[in-house]
Amino acid sequence: MRTRDRIIDAAEQAIREFGIAGATTKRIAQQAGCSEALLYKHFAGKEALFLAVLLERLPALGPALERLRESTGQGDLAGNLAEFALTALEFYTKAAAIASGLLADPSLMAGFRGMLAANDMGPHLPIRALAEILRAEQRGGRLDEGIDADAAASMLMGACFHRANLSYYIELPEADEPWAAAITRTLVRK
Repeated sequence: MRTRDRIIDAAEQAIREFGIAGATTKRIAQQAGCSEALLYKHFAGKEALFLAVLLERLPALGPALERLRESTGQGDLAGNLAEFALTALEFYTKAAAIASGLLADPSLMAGFRGMLAANDMGPHLPIRALAEILRAEQRGGRLDEGIDADAAASMLMGACFHRANLSYYIELPEADEPWAAAITRTLVRK
């Protein structure tokens, strides 16, 4: 395994075991079997390392959005959206440990925000991409033209984010699959 991959795996493990505050560069380096200096040869800082964990180790929204884009005009729209919603739910559930830790550390969050802005990245982009897909479905006549695609995308992603957060506090009353199906059926109703 490449050193960079070992470091990302160690960071993900440290975050799961100790949270962001406990995922120190010293601990990550120990778990990766390398020096702290080597971490900085691969990553500009903790923010870049945590972003790599988000982008490379969690269920990726990009490929799920691409599959959804490729299915535009094909298959069952509600089913396609439900499949995407399940991936978004899994992403938000697994990303919660990183997100909550970043929010709890103002300097780390400021650095992370700056890095996202500099690289034209951020949590708003999947919502924007989903809205574009919904507009394409509207043009194809598969989604009501009266629906605000931006609001619908925000609502679907927001519902996934909310459910992911709820899962940390309560035992959810139903399985994810029927929940995703119900959410998306509501969205595509004509």
